Amino acid sequence: MSQATAAAALPRPAVEGGAEDLRDRTVVLIGGGSGIGLRVARRVVAAGARVVLGGRTSARLEAAADELGAAATWRVVDTGDTASLAAFFDGIERVDHLFTSAASYHVGPMRELSDQDAASPFDSKFWGQYHAVRCAAPKLAEDGSVVLMSGAASARPAGPAPAYVACNAAIEGLGRGLAVELAPVRVNAVAPGTVDGHLWSNRPEAAREAAFAQYRRDALLGRPAAEDEIAQAVVFLFTNGFTTGSTLYTDGGYTLR
Repeated sequence: MSQATAAAALPRPAVEGGAEDLRDRTVVLIGGGSGIGLRVARRVVAAGARVVLGGRTSARLEAAADELGAAATWRVVDTGDTASLAAFFDGIERVDHLFTSAASYHVGPMRELSDQDAASPFDSKFWGQYHAVRCAAPKLAEDGSVVLMSGAASARPAGPAPAYVACNAAIEGLGRGLAVELAPVRVNAVAPGTVDGHLWSNRPEAAREAAFAQYRRDALLGRPAAEDEIAQAVVFLFTNGFTTGSTLYTDGGYTLR
């Protein structure tokens, strides 16, 4: 067989990569009522997708859906409650892409945090995403994807917060494990550094400014990320049909220094 004939016999992707792949797809965004999740929602709706927004605050979800228009629906869900997650996904016929950015946890030194607070990143961020994927799995399209949210602290701790560091590293391992189990569904992780957006806007100004100043010193690009830059990376992972089991560090070079 000639090289040309062999190449022609290889399976080809059903569609070319790009944002147009999202047209008429259903994208589920838990945490999509604000922050990075809402920025992802805006991008995928602009690309022709339908979005299902999930979160714990109905007023926030309703406002986001009103902004996004007819392509958006919303339902209250608590990622810390497996029954709530199961009910949420029972109402969705098909999931083409899933991203869960909702999480609430405490961060700090091992010698200062209570056991409950130290476990909170795992309870919320790790197990919340694990159970979201588990509940979504029967609905996932074969050519669809899951994007997990970890963080650049997995590779370069910003300070004494070992449980949080371990949680982010575990999420990246979870992404690789799920990529193997759920194939051909693609599973990847996005790992931001410090992001100037919704999360930090709700923290004390002094803490925020100190964190941003430190990040400007530590990141190669000399600044925190914007939420839209992380959202763009999530949409890339939704639409690139040959990327799976990977972690994309959207950290401005923070982990390289």
